[in-house]
Amino acid sequence: MFKEYTPGTAPAVLERLATLYRGADAFVIVSGEYNHSVPPALSNLLDHFLEEYFFRPSAIVSYSAGAYAGVRAAVQLRAMLSELGMPSIPTTFPVPKVRTSFADDGSATDPALEKRFVRFATELEWYAEALKSRRAQGVPY
Repeated sequence: MFKEYTPGTAPAVLERLATLYRGADAFVIVSGEYNHSVPPALSNLLDHFLEEYFFRPSAIVSYSAGAYAGVRAAVQLRAMLSELGMPSIPTTFPVPKVRTSFADDGSATDPALEKRFVRFATELEWYAEALKSRRAQGVPY
């Protein structure tokens, strides 16, 4: 874990990530589904940090090639992210059949997907602004 290094001695990639994370007001966690759960590489990456996440909201984007859109991973992520100090917003953004959900230019092939994303992003922005304001006044620990 990053916090186990004496300040200034962590590998450069961890130092860069820690700096990036400390500057964030929120996190968007994007995950596929692996054995009905979070992919091990994502879990490992998240586990390397802790204080850098505190009092910053997270939002979960999940996807899969099938109809379930990775929601089983999203359920697991919600508990994990909360434990790490970055509770997830109520709305998730599941993307089913990801191979056909987007055109070659990145646009959504279904207008409903764009509508759901706007709600998702607006909610995350609200939580990010609210918690940023409270962090500026101090945190409980």
